[in-house]
Amino acid sequence: MKKSLVALAILAAAGVASAQSSVTLFGVVDMNYAHGSGSGVGSSSKSQLTGGGYNSNRIGFRGTEDLGGGMSASFWLEAGMNPDSGVGQATNTNNQSTGGSTGNGLTFNRRSTVSLASGLGELRLGRDYTPQFWNQTVFDPFGVVGVGNSQTFVSALGNSLTGVRASNSVGYFLPGNLGGFYGQFQHYLGENNKNGAVTEKDGTGSGIRLGFANGPINVALATSSTKYAATATTGNLKATNLGGSYDFGVATVMALVTRDKVESTPTTRTGKGALIGALVPMGAGQIRVAYSTYKTDAAGTPKSKKWALGYVHNLSKRTALYTTFARVTNSGGAASALNGAVTAANARSTGYDFGIKHSF
Repeated sequence: MKKSLVALAILAAAGVASAQSSVTLFGVVDMNYAHGSGSGVGSSSKSQLTGGGYNSNRIGFRGTEDLGGGMSASFWLEAGMNPDSGVGQATNTNNQSTGGSTGNGLTFNRRSTVSLASGLGELRLGRDYTPQFWNQTVFDPFGVVGVGNSQTFVSALGNSLTGVRASNSVGYFLPGNLGGFYGQFQHYLGENNKNGAVTEKDGTGSGIRLGFANGPINVALATSSTKYAATATTGNLKATNLGGSYDFGVATVMALVTRDKVESTPTTRTGKGALIGALVPMGAGQIRVAYSTYKTDAAGTPKSKKWALGYVHNLSKRTALYTTFARVTNSGGAASALNGAVTAANARSTGYDFGIKHSF
C-alpha cells in the first residue's frame, strides 16, 4: 500500500511539472503570384511564384517553463523558409558582411533566444529583432512584407545587416504592467578579436525603444547605433524612427517618420523617410492602404515615392486570401523597382501580387 501511495505521489508530481511547461510548434506558409514591371531604357519585368506576400514564411518552436514565484524560463527557435522551392533562408553570425550565410537548410535566422522573465521584466539572449525594426513593421499597414512594403524600409541606408535582427544580442524588455508603457533595450556584439584593428568593433551596437499603448492609441520612439569601419560605402550606422497609430473603429490610421545616417569617408550620408497609411475593416476582410517616401542627401537627392493598396479576405482565423497593387515613382537618380523588376533611374515601377496564407 505504501509503495502504491508513493508511486501515485510521484505520478501526481510529474503531472504538475508537465502542466507548468509547454512547447509549441508554429509557423506560416504564404505563397503568391507576384509580378513587377519597370519603365525607361534598360528596364525589364518579372513574374514569379514566391512567398511572403502577406506574412513572412516561418517554422518555429517555442516553450515556457513556470519556475514559480512569478518567474519563468523560455526559448524561441524560428526559421525562415521559401516554400516555393523548399530552401531555407540565410542568416548572419556577426552583424557584418563577413558573417553572411547562404540559404540552404533551415537556419533559425528569424529568432533564436533563451529568456528569463519575472515581474521585473524579461532578459533575452541570442539572435533577436532590433528595437528600430519594430516601429517599421508595427506602424506599416503592410508589415514591411510583400509588394506594399514601405519605402521607408526598402530604401533605408544600411538596412541589410542590423535593420531587422542582430545576432549575439543581450536584450531587456520592460514588464507589461506599467499602465501601457513598454520598452526594449538591446546590445549586440560583432565578436571580433581585440587586436587594435579599426574593425575591432564592427557589428557591435545598441538600441532602445520606448512606447505607450492604451486603448486606441499606440506610439513609440526607437533609435540604434551600429559600429562599422568608415569606408567609401560603410561606416557607423545610426537609425531613428517615431511611429504611431490610432484606432477610430472604422479604420486604424498609422504614421511613421525615419532618419538614418551612415558616417562614411569622405562624407556622411543621411536618409529621411515618412509613411502614412490605414487599415480599414470590411466584413470578413480588411483594406490596406499606404503612401511612403524616402530620400537621401546623395548627389541629385535620390527620392522614391510609393503608393500601395491591398485587400485581405479571411477565410478563417488561420487562412486568408490577399492581393496588393503598388507603384513607385523615382526622382533624383533613384531607381527603386518592385517584385524583382528593373527600372531606369527617375522612372516608375509597378507591381502586384495575389496569394494565400495559412498559419498553424
